[in-house]
Amino acid sequence: MSPERPLVVLAGPIHADGHANLEREARVVVCDDETEAGLVKAAAGAQAILFRAKPRCTESLMAACPSLRVVGRHGVGLDTVDIPAATRLGVAVVHAPGSNSQAVAEHALMLMLVCVKRALAQDRMTRAGDWSGRRGGVVPAHTELGGKTLGIVGIGNVGRRVAKFCGALGMTVLAYDKYVPAAEIRARGAEPVESLEALVEQVDVLTCHTPLTPETKHMISAKTLGLMKRGAIYVNTSRGGVQEEHALFEALTRGQLGAAGIDVFEEEPCPVDNPLLNLDNVVLSTHMAGVTKEATARASVQVTSEMLRVLRGEKPDVLVNPEVGPRLGLR
Repeated sequence: MSPERPLVVLAGPIHADGHANLEREARVVVCDDETEAGLVKAAAGAQAILFRAKPRCTESLMAACPSLRVVGRHGVGLDTVDIPAATRLGVAVVHAPGSNSQAVAEHALMLMLVCVKRALAQDRMTRAGDWSGRRGGVVPAHTELGGKTLGIVGIGNVGRRVAKFCGALGMTVLAYDKYVPAAEIRARGAEPVESLEALVEQVDVLTCHTPLTPETKHMISAKTLGLMKRGAIYVNTSRGGVQEEHALFEALTRGQLGAAGIDVFEEEPCPVDNPLLNLDNVVLSTHMAGVTKEATARASVQVTSEMLRVLRGEKPDVLVNPEVGPRLGLR
């Protein structure tokens, strides 16, 4: 009698390609309840759970699933997963690094262009029959990225693509990343800068591509923004906690920042009374930079393949907490 296939619970539906990938080797259950209690009820006997936006992967949730061997994060960011707790409990953590890098980099470039071209204002004027923009009527006037200086915070999978895009547009590209050697930063298309403070004071556009950690939380603060050139542009497609939103609002309303492109917020979904939503010099999106149809398909297949490797007793290509490998007998 063949052993029963492992149970994998999905915290919300995933792309059909990833779902089919799992079903080749596992029983698959989709849980539409976004609460921890609801997911625990569905996954109490599961060997694997794939997390999306909600709920968070907490110690209490994992502990309530005694058969759990692996948790997957659908995407790149791991700030919603309690990795130390997973390690203590002997649960492998896998994700899909690089799966949405092209999508996020394109989105960051789009936000920059919307800001410098004043695209929202131009759209409103055109719809209203106002053609004064041809005579410099867009206030403040739209400008160009070419010839400007870009600052990249974090030059990993996304940041290096942004460096390539913006270098091709004729921008001078600088980057700060304390975990990447200077020679490698240059190889990725940017000139290294030794500190965040030294970076921000030189740039016309600042873009963030760093994970949210205790070290990066609120790194974009009143102090940081105050060091930037007056009228500079700020873009964030990484994590909302990287920025201090009250300071960002103040910088935008007082002219310290000329514009901002924001895909991520400190609280998500973003409350409708968030004051950033009322500013005409801000372009916003709903943490969707990496949610293209192509990236969603790639992420689903990549992370489910990693989960299946663990369930087969194999070492995944990217194991976030390698300490659990020997405990799980991964080969």
